[in-house]
Amino acid sequence: MPKLKKMLNDWEAPYIQSLMKLIETQSKATLASWAVNEAQKALLPIWEKSFPTDSRPKEALAAARAWLGEKIKLPEAKAAILMCHEAARSSESFAAAQAAARAIGQCASTIHSARHCIGLALYGALAVAYDTLGTEAAWDKLEANVAGECARMEASLLAISVKDEPKPAKINWKC
Repeated sequence: MPKLKKMLNDWEAPYIQSLMKLIETQSKATLASWAVNEAQKALLPIWEKSFPTDSRPKEALAAARAWLGEKIKLPEAKAAILMCHEAARSSESFAAAQAAARAIGQCASTIHSARHCIGLALYGALAVAYDTLGTEAAWDKLEANVAGECARMEASLLAISVKDEPKPAKINWKC
């Protein structure tokens, strides 16, 4: 069996490029809210299917929401996010759950750096594909599922986008 991909790495894929262009038009607050909401809806259930008693990803999302609501300081939120990343590292035998936890950690990290929201697509779309089709599916089938999921993600961002956002996030994709 070939080694499973842990994330998408084709930055030139049309579905990634299209999403990146839309991301560049929005504020960090809009991007963080979008990423956290999408992770809660699409990815947390994938994690909880394999690890129903491990609440670290859920706590990372809650901490990001609390920071967005100005209820906690960034260091407290970052601590919860680091625990989510730890959950991802500890779940290597569960490809869909691991990708979901990685995506959740990246989505929550958008409160710190807007560019982290692309983790929703890079890890999250792959988590959905693995969960939907299984890890044994051919890559072309997985990628078709990923493209559809990225289109859904883009549509959800477009639905909450601020037209002519006066303060779009400054994102350097070449880090």
